[in-house]
Amino acid sequence: MGINSSIGYLPDERPPIWKLLLYAIQQVIVMFPATVAVALITGFHISTTIFASGFATLCFILVTKGQIPLYYGSSFSYIAAIGSLMASDALASYSLNEKIAVAQFGIVMSGFVSIIAGLIVNRFGQESIEKVLPASITGPIAMVIGLTLAGTALSDASSIVIDNYGTVSVTPDQAELAKNMAWVISLVTLISTILFSVYLKGFMGQLPLILGPAVGCITAYIIKAATGINLFKVLPETASDKLFALPIFTLPKPTWMAVAAIMPIAIATIPESTAHVYQLDIYVNDLAKKKGVGKKYNIADKLGLNLIGDGIGDIVAGLIGGPAGTNYGENISAMAITKVFSVPVLIAASVIAMVISCFTPLINLIYSIPAAVIGGLEIYLFGAIAAQGIAIMVEKKVDLFSSKNIALIATIMIIGLGGQYAYGGNIPFFGIEVPCVAGAAIFGILLNIILSIGGRKENK
Repeated sequence: MGINSSIGYLPDERPPIWKLLLYAIQQVIVMFPATVAVALITGFHISTTIFASGFATLCFILVTKGQIPLYYGSSFSYIAAIGSLMASDALASYSLNEKIAVAQFGIVMSGFVSIIAGLIVNRFGQESIEKVLPASITGPIAMVIGLTLAGTALSDASSIVIDNYGTVSVTPDQAELAKNMAWVISLVTLISTILFSVYLKGFMGQLPLILGPAVGCITAYIIKAATGINLFKVLPETASDKLFALPIFTLPKPTWMAVAAIMPIAIATIPESTAHVYQLDIYVNDLAKKKGVGKKYNIADKLGLNLIGDGIGDIVAGLIGGPAGTNYGENISAMAITKVFSVPVLIAASVIAMVISCFTPLINLIYSIPAAVIGGLEIYLFGAIAAQGIAIMVEKKVDLFSSKNIALIATIMIIGLGGQYAYGGNIPFFGIEVPCVAGAAIFGILLNIILSIGGRKENK
């Protein structure tokens, strides 16, 4: 049976160079908004954050020997910890670069948490982690990750803000019309992306995340020309007048304060990383089956290697001045939608991200994409992350009539989603702010351990 490469690319397959570059640009576009948002919120340098994302991804691929197709981007889980540290009274007299240097040390140390977890998995086997993180936990966590971002997607879809300072490009009298135009742009982007992904065949069918936003940008330009309402964004950083400018690299400054503030967050991100690996395993092997390659990609068995690579990514990013990161669910969604899991594509995306970070015009170009375009894309991507959580439970044949599984799924979903929409993402608990996804994961893990002690076996 011949191999049909038109339906997608497996991790060890390399598309022709011109296709590879387009697929890579698509991955960069998907990564860019969230990674830049983390830099803006935490105060880290945008160019350095983008460079760290690409460089850490290359290191991840090197450490994992190209066996796991994942892209490393800045993590939202660390925002509260990093932001609180940099805004603390203890660092009030520090310059921005000095504050970043302090946070960097905590980020570097958090990488060792993931590495230790990976070594434990490698030593005691995947079964040891599956006892702590069964599909009845990783599935709901993946769903929570996607659904907690639903508010962000809809907010962006109707946004008329053009920079991080809340500046809009319209007068008060135009605001209502601008909001409506933002909805038009986001819906055009969403619907066109869906139509492209469903109906386009062959190579073009693997580029919906470029073609959809392109249609959205064209719509935004037409609206600008017809109404004067300009929703294209402006980079909220003092722009260099030079074509080429190296990112601002800083070195970590050792301090236990940063370790205490940032390092524990890494524990809570392990379930998220585990869910990503299981998602990949399902989708890659489904593609391999459809292509008839007769090969099993045991990605789930490489969970320990993934955690080690994730830790290396944090260390590398932290050493050069980037925020802590994670393997991006948005990029996994992009791969699942386009059926392009090629590691060479991710290598190219990493290099492109590093190049973009050094050229101000390129950063300005990608950043200028209207928030409404990104919002339309996010509705699809974030929903796909949640759908992958369902796929994990279906693939692992989770018994949804089991009292134990119902308890795990129910509590993880409500804590995760309730924490997002009741408290804005961080749940106040005994004087500390617990990220809702991390809190849901930790509660689910502890509940699973308790219910596994002397629990009765239920008939399926």
